[in-house]
Amino acid sequence: MSIRNGHVIRSAGGLLLIASVALFAACGGGGGGANSMSTVTLAGTAATGKALANAATNINCAQGSISVSADANGNYQATLGAVMPCMITATSGGTVLHSAAFAGGTYNVTPETDLLLSYLAAQLGTNESGLIAGFTGNTRFQQALASQDDVLAAQAAVVQNLQQTYGVTLSTPNFLVTPFAVGQQGVDSDLQSLLARGAIDADGEPSSSAAALMATMGAAHPIATAPGPSTGGTGTGGTGSPGGMGGMM
Repeated sequence: MSIRNGHVIRSAGGLLLIASVALFAACGGGGGGANSMSTVTLAGTAATGKALANAATNINCAQGSISVSADANGNYQATLGAVMPCMITATSGGTVLHSAAFAGGTYNVTPETDLLLSYLAAQLGTNESGLIAGFTGNTRFQQALASQDDVLAAQAAVVQNLQQTYGVTLSTPNFLVTPFAVGQQGVDSDLQSLLARGAIDADGEPSSSAAALMATMGAAHPIATAPGPSTGGTGTGGTGSPGGMGGMM
């Protein structure tokens, strides 16, 4: 009889242990998942050298999406539950521009940010259309766009190649995340200069020659290994040196 009781006690203890482990896991014990949703606020200006007024602004993240409208000055803001990174598309009339966000904060949508995506896409072995279309289902694309190091290295390469090819020294080389207002010095005056030198078409989108330049230079400096999942700039993917290209002008 005592043996049976001992067996019952041991069995009950085992069941209690299993139940405790299950409860701990259900409550998030053992460390939260890297892909947990969080509330993110994104804002910025959509412009081409003039405001992309009332632009339809679609934000698609690794998880989570939202659509908002920019105001008459091209300014947009959105708060959503998301897993970073996010792809941003602003559309006004026949003009469509793209950008990306690796964390919450300011992210502009301009021809410069569109060229940034052309460069990054080529680094990943695709083109801008392929990067955008494949973003939500491609872990490697998401990891690259979530790496602050890789995105900012690509931005530096875009700045260098615009200067060498079009003779424009940007007053605001950190064009992705620097807040600006249309009609003022900074990002907007840089866009006007790029338009005057042919890097931006009359419709406000990057010229075909500028897009081809960034695709060529990005392909020459591929991201060799997939970066880490952190959105705080700890990605491990190397971009190599930005590289330049002799002047075409």
